[in-house]
Amino acid sequence: MTVHSSGLICFLQRTTRQFGIPMMPEEDDTYPAMEKKRPTVCIFFNDFRNVLKLDELGLEIARIALPAALALTADPIASMVDTAFIGQIGSVELAAVGVSIALFNQVSRIAIFPLVSITTSFVAEEDTIGRMTPDVQESELLETGSTVNESKELIPQNDSASGAYKSKSPISSFDTANIENERKHIPSASSALVIGAILGFVQAIFLISGAKPLLNFMGVSSDSPMLTPAQQYLTLRSLGAPAILLSLAMQGVFRGFKDTKTPLYATVAGDVTNIILDPIFMFVFRLGVSGAAIAHVLSQYLISVLLLWRLMKQVDLLSPSVKNLQFGRFLKNGFLLLMRVIAVTFCVTLSASLAARQGSISMAAFQVCLQVWLATSLLADGLAVAGQAILASAFAKGEYDKAIATASRVLQLGLLLGLMLAVVLGLGLSYGARLFTSDVNVLHMISIGIPFVAGTQPINALAFVFDGVNFGASDFAYSAYSMVLVAVGSIFCLLFLSSAYKFIGVWVALTIYMGLRASAGFWRIGTGTGPWRFLRSP
Repeated sequence: MTVHSSGLICFLQRTTRQFGIPMMPEEDDTYPAMEKKRPTVCIFFNDFRNVLKLDELGLEIARIALPAALALTADPIASMVDTAFIGQIGSVELAAVGVSIALFNQVSRIAIFPLVSITTSFVAEEDTIGRMTPDVQESELLETGSTVNESKELIPQNDSASGAYKSKSPISSFDTANIENERKHIPSASSALVIGAILGFVQAIFLISGAKPLLNFMGVSSDSPMLTPAQQYLTLRSLGAPAILLSLAMQGVFRGFKDTKTPLYATVAGDVTNIILDPIFMFVFRLGVSGAAIAHVLSQYLISVLLLWRLMKQVDLLSPSVKNLQFGRFLKNGFLLLMRVIAVTFCVTLSASLAARQGSISMAAFQVCLQVWLATSLLADGLAVAGQAILASAFAKGEYDKAIATASRVLQLGLLLGLMLAVVLGLGLSYGARLFTSDVNVLHMISIGIPFVAGTQPINALAFVFDGVNFGASDFAYSAYSMVLVAVGSIFCLLFLSSAYKFIGVWVALTIYMGLRASAGFWRIGTGTGPWRFLRSP
């Protein structure tokens, strides 16, 4: 297929998406010809013996997934360090901060998850289409009446991390020797930053003004000794919400460029700063839990400044018009993912609330187990990021064979990663728990949760990777509706099992919840429906 015909296909595909026309009808001659009909479930076992092979696809996944996984786990690890320091103060403070962190993280996810996921997919599509079809991009800009950079040169790029196309200042002359100083024009990047900044301020105001009633909802009553330290920590940490939303929006942009190293460097710099400042503010300045919150806020602003500095060197963040900011496209798909993340958030927040209602010992143990559970599970999110970025690019170019190979490989790697984490946590967490607390009662409760934390790792890994695969295929509607159904069933399980079996019941319900999430992802691809209909093509 020539470059021009490939570009035409990409242009038509993007046009159909914008106007709501189904991307993949049952009859579509752009699909690759297949000699015989293949069972759709076979995608999960496709070339399984090559799962660890460092071929071209394996290397591409590794280049994206490894830095992404490290960046994703850096913040939970920093939170675990916070937890370890706070645990030295006392079990009441540990439980109080546990409730605050759970509340802050779940409220943050409502804004963060849709924003980052949509940004990654949209930027990857714009990047891919722009590099392949600069002539189409130029004609579209002329049609929209763009008045900025009218003398720009459109230069196709082969570097996957270099972006859609470069724009020069109107006063600059074309100079290939200075091409590295030129910046890309990616409307989705500007949209993500504007939306991220607005959501960050809204979240900060919401959490600060409603700290006490929100904590009461989480099970911390007005006469509880956990209320004062929990309210102090939540109020101070909420000041960092704008920085967190902005930094994660920028991470979504870099992921769309298949650049996960830059977010990793910025995140590590910020979290190392947090770890250094924690003991200084908590013990030297004697600020206790407030010191931990202040250290975390400062580290988040450092991360956002570093990412913005790097992004401004690569992308022209000043959009030529409001229309080019694509707010409508963000809001339409963002609303779908907002439904999804509210369902996810409610399940996890409800589990923390139910644990808090069982007392400070149960909540302290639950906080430790939950932090480890989330931190290790997020390693699989690195594979999800890689799958999403590569699949978005493959679907934009109509490379369905690569889409099949990518989905198979990341799912198989996710399963292997989950099995490995199960073994490591099953053997090591009982000893590592003493890093968080020396309270005998809390340690006993942690030992009860260890089998669930370790045993659910393969299920968690698959659930996270399935999310990335569905987002890469822009299957946002199915991801939203299926998660709502999963949440409804999981909420009933949480309420019933926690009432009947207390601490163990909460973890049994969380296991059921993650199992249902993985099953929903399996069903979509396994049945060859939605954007995966081409799997059933003869």
